[in-house]
Amino acid sequence: MYILELLLFLIHQGAQCLSRKTLAKIDLSALVDNFITISELAPDSKTLAVIKADAYGHGSMQVANALNQHTDLFAVAFVDEAKVLRGQGITKPLVSFQGAYDKAECEWAGQNDVWLVVHSEQQLQWIKSLSTERPIIWPKVDTGMHRLGFNPEHFSGYLEKYSELLTEESVIFTHLACADEPNYSKTIEQLERLNNCMGDSGFNYSIANSAGIIHWHKSRQKWNRIGIGMYGGATGPEDNRLSLNPVMTLSAEIIALREIEPKESVGYGATWQAKQTSILATVAIGYADGYPRHAPNGTPAWCNGKRISLVGRVSMDMLIFDVTHLSDVSIGDCVELWGPNISVTEVAECVGTIDYELMTRVSSRVPRVYD
Repeated sequence: MYILELLLFLIHQGAQCLSRKTLAKIDLSALVDNFITISELAPDSKTLAVIKADAYGHGSMQVANALNQHTDLFAVAFVDEAKVLRGQGITKPLVSFQGAYDKAECEWAGQNDVWLVVHSEQQLQWIKSLSTERPIIWPKVDTGMHRLGFNPEHFSGYLEKYSELLTEESVIFTHLACADEPNYSKTIEQLERLNNCMGDSGFNYSIANSAGIIHWHKSRQKWNRIGIGMYGGATGPEDNRLSLNPVMTLSAEIIALREIEPKESVGYGATWQAKQTSILATVAIGYADGYPRHAPNGTPAWCNGKRISLVGRVSMDMLIFDVTHLSDVSIGDCVELWGPNISVTEVAECVGTIDYELMTRVSSRVPRVYD
């Protein structure tokens, strides 16, 4: 199965080299386990799977197929992503978090069972003017994220003005800004703002993302949304996390080994100098593959059962690790950049970013191999 998946990818891309063993292995069993684990925290809710941005870099079609029997709804960022999934044969309902960008997208959504989050009156007007089937809408209220959504003070007025667009499947939507910080009062303020805005309206809600489901019981409503959690990413402080499994393992092989003397430097800009006689491993991955160029010296990886440290600047196609302490290392050995031994969250913290970014930036020239 491993070889077949790789060959199919290479044939499709038409420009890959079989000899380069830089891979992103995707553990679909871990994905499903994570989704079920988080979903079971809110057994009275429905839970949708967020597969925007090519399923956070994991492959939206493969992830959708793996979760098809476990969820009633998939979420994408915008309608073009929904069109790609429909073209690939995904038939389950989809919801677009950004809604539609024009009236034509509203019409297409209504005809293709794509539900639209609406955050502006323009979007409501487009949908109202349709002569074809209207899409299901999820009106969004801005409770404090201040990114998209209607002002809470005017929200009830819009719901009344466009009440003909609302159906039993319509859901009031909001997004939590700080759900991954269990001790931060911002989430409480947002929940109170929504309650003050809606009162006893009788509408169903979608509030909780992965961190909300785990850390904020009151945010669990009719529809919860699992994104980063099902991919094994961080949902809050380590001591408050569930035991979630990593889904993506990014790996590459050692293509060269060399010994350098003390005070010799490594890589562009000579940003690292050896303090002792050192053995260095050149690894076949770089920033063109999505590994962050600004990763500092000391960023960890894993090889032959031990942690190793990045030295020197990341190049476009290669990076270098200090493997002096390894008793047995050879050209062709596998290096795990992140996965079960080195978490993507730890690498992200070293780099000064979040695991979302590292997952989504793995480039298309890195084959995804599904297990």
